[in-house]
Amino acid sequence: MAIKFAATMNAVNKGLEQTKPDKGAHLVEDWETALADTDVTGAKGILRDLQSLRKQLEKDNPDADRIHALLHRLGQNTVKIADRADKNGDKIRALGEALTEAGEEQGDEEEDKEAAANPKRGRKKA
Repeated sequence: MAIKFAATMNAVNKGLEQTKPDKGAHLVEDWETALADTDVTGAKGILRDLQSLRKQLEKDNPDADRIHALLHRLGQNTVKIADRADKNGDKIRALGEALTEAGEEQGDEEEDKEAAANPKRGRKKA
């Protein structure tokens, strides 16, 4: 596990833009393997986001906005589970904070006020 932390933190510290996509995908695969048997609340969501990130990194033309959003969400969720980890909590928290900073939060979609004022759910058909 220590090797995964070191390799990932090195990539983050050097700048993820400097990390080749295939190297990033390899790091993600390592984390997917490490998390597959983890029974900590929140780990499954992180695993799904890691899978999405790996798929983006494996594309010929990855979506940079999607990658930044995934990194940000992965970072936030990693920080949340750090206190519940059996060991390496400090390293997990540091990794989560670094990923959050490396990513970019995606804003919520604008609210459709007209649709919100006139919801279709719960209406009985005449």
